[in-house]
Amino acid sequence: MWCLGDGGGVRSKARPLLKCRGDSKAGPSLSCALAQGQLEEGEWAGTSPGSSTLASDSQLLLEPGDRSHWCVVAYWEEKTRVGRLYCVQEPSLDIFYDLPQGNGFCLGQLNSDNKSQLVQKVRSKIGCGIQLTREVDGVWVYNRSSYPIFIKSATLDNPDSRTLLVHKVFPGFSIKAFDYEKAYSLQRPNDHEFMQQPWTGFTVQISFVKGWGQCYTRQFISSCPCWLEVIFNSR
Repeated sequence: MWCLGDGGGVRSKARPLLKCRGDSKAGPSLSCALAQGQLEEGEWAGTSPGSSTLASDSQLLLEPGDRSHWCVVAYWEEKTRVGRLYCVQEPSLDIFYDLPQGNGFCLGQLNSDNKSQLVQKVRSKIGCGIQLTREVDGVWVYNRSSYPIFIKSATLDNPDSRTLLVHKVFPGFSIKAFDYEKAYSLQRPNDHEFMQQPWTGFTVQISFVKGWGQCYTRQFISSCPCWLEVIFNSR
């Protein structure tokens, strides 16, 4: 079986789905107390223009020689970041909506003022969510929910491509969303996105239920109801 990216792209073999309830050995990671951010339409989270500060916040977190965490996770609802950045120290992290669906980052405990019916509908479908697992060959994302998730990552596509594809991962499947070796070797001198934001190569975006990009009515992830941004420690 395979997890296929929409419109083609790199394919990754599926991994076994892990159990839903509280079976992760990963303990709670540290939460980093940082202010909420806002996105302008069409921008990559944490980049200019706009008032989002996720990438700069993360740069402050990832001080030279600091290996206490291997990534930070932000939860967004449309253009607004909800809650604090979540620093991940254990090898795996469950990201879910309701307790006791796992041991890790519970999105349902975050305070959100978004009254959009679509946002609330998608929230109710997150359920068991996903699991991020750092393995020898990279970082894998397991879809533990009952609905598709959509992933955009620089290391999932051809290094010579000018745009990044959004990959659809069905329930019960997984994909290697991030490859450290590929990220270090990325050379995109003609890519405006990479020229403006060097953190792009170490960032993965994940949307619950709703996709975005050239195959969808939503062109930008900031139009998706509920989504995650994961920034990996490059050091």
